[in-house]
Amino acid sequence: MRRVLAVQSTSSGGPGRFGARLAEASLAVDVIHAWDGHPVPRRLEHDALLVLGGGFLPDEDDRAPWLAATRALVAQALERSVPVFGICLGGQMLAHVAGGVVEGDVGAPETGSTPITLRPETADDPLFHGLPTTVPAIEHHVDAITKLPPGAVWLAETARCPYQAFRLGSSAWGVQFHPEVPPERLRQWDPDRLRAKGLDPERLHAQAVADDPVAEPAWRTVADRFAALVRSGDRMG
Repeated sequence: MRRVLAVQSTSSGGPGRFGARLAEASLAVDVIHAWDGHPVPRRLEHDALLVLGGGFLPDEDDRAPWLAATRALVAQALERSVPVFGICLGGQMLAHVAGGVVEGDVGAPETGSTPITLRPETADDPLFHGLPTTVPAIEHHVDAITKLPPGAVWLAETARCPYQAFRLGSSAWGVQFHPEVPPERLRQWDPDRLRAKGLDPERLHAQAVADDPVAEPAWRTVADRFAALVRSGDRMG
């Protein structure tokens, strides 16, 4: 059985739907609860790497000491062409490690279900090809990638945050949005903090529920394709 290492940086930021699809594809998903003090391995010995979200910048080691070890795993994966999928913080970390730029609290924040526009470059992408031109996804961030790494293929965008998805080589992807999060997760967000930002928690949840019939099949397809890549053992530089 092929194994996927998932690094989790917050108590609520688990692999969710994405991890469930990997498991249904007969992949073992080993989740490291880094936020809870579980050590991140020094060496990547798994067949794929999944780096999940969190409210940190990729190099904010003073707030999250495990980030340095996680960056090292990402670097190893890139060097060896081990499949990588980075979500939110994970996508930002992939960009950072590969030479891109990530900045804190830039532009307008994105919260809740948001339409993601797929670019023409997705036409021949192993994971994103054939998806609808616009797909909703749940967002929850204020930090963002402001410059993609050299050689990255820009796959998706929004007006507020251009770099929503990108690929490096043929085996590493980063996304700013949360393909793993179901609408129910929004119920766990702090309603007082949302209201302080001028947002209505009930409206955010209702929009996510309304968008899910389009969002869920699209991001399920992406997860299934990533699982197939891992199972095939492809190592394409």
